[in-house]
Amino acid sequence: MTDEVQFRSDVTVELVKASAKDSDVIWAARVSTKGESSLDDVDSDPSAAQGLINYLMRDRHGTPFEHTSLTYFVSAPIFVFREFMRHRIASYNEESGRYRELRPVFYVPGPERRLVQQGKPGAYDFVEGTPEQYDVVVEETKAACLAAYAAYQQMLDAGVAREVARIVLPVGTYSSMYVTMNARALMNFLSLRTKHPESHFPSFPQREIEMVADLMEEEWAKIMPLTHASFVGNGRVAP
Repeated sequence: MTDEVQFRSDVTVELVKASAKDSDVIWAARVSTKGESSLDDVDSDPSAAQGLINYLMRDRHGTPFEHTSLTYFVSAPIFVFREFMRHRIASYNEESGRYRELRPVFYVPGPERRLVQQGKPGAYDFVEGTPEQYDVVVEETKAACLAAYAAYQQMLDAGVAREVARIVLPVGTYSSMYVTMNARALMNFLSLRTKHPESHFPSFPQREIEMVADLMEEEWAKIMPLTHASFVGNGRVAP
């Protein structure tokens, strides 16, 4: 093996570039009544800005939130990305197993990961597993990943193309990608991929993609605090 095998139970999210401020929402909304002068007073009255954002959020006037852009670098297991890419209101570029040798970095659930599903689809929850169940998960996951990566390396050593050799690797292999979306698309993503008691519509995300979503929301809240507060205050519903 070319690299030391790593097993992780975390995800990495970094906001690498953003053109996104609460004031972007304000001037985009006010152009409907002020035309070319909509840029003149975007920061003059914070209370009015919050009121306008709340109005837009509450009545679901969503387009002003689209005049923003956030680019994240995400490192997570492949199965997280396959769920992520069901959200088509974003742009993605992921590292390619066709063009680079994939590193032996694999996901193993941490001890806090709830393992047992209770209930039926659409109305279920997860509860803690037993120590024995957790031991089985860790032991079998590590064994499967090690065997798969050994087979991958054996094929590469035999001269097999990367795009063929990669077919044996599990979806718990870590990958990385850039994802770019606007604030409206991000709110839609967060409404579906986080679970909060204050949400007006229940969501049941897989925990691993929720880990990514939580970190993305944390970074977004820092740069658009008024919009984020309004999103939360209006039941975490995307406008």
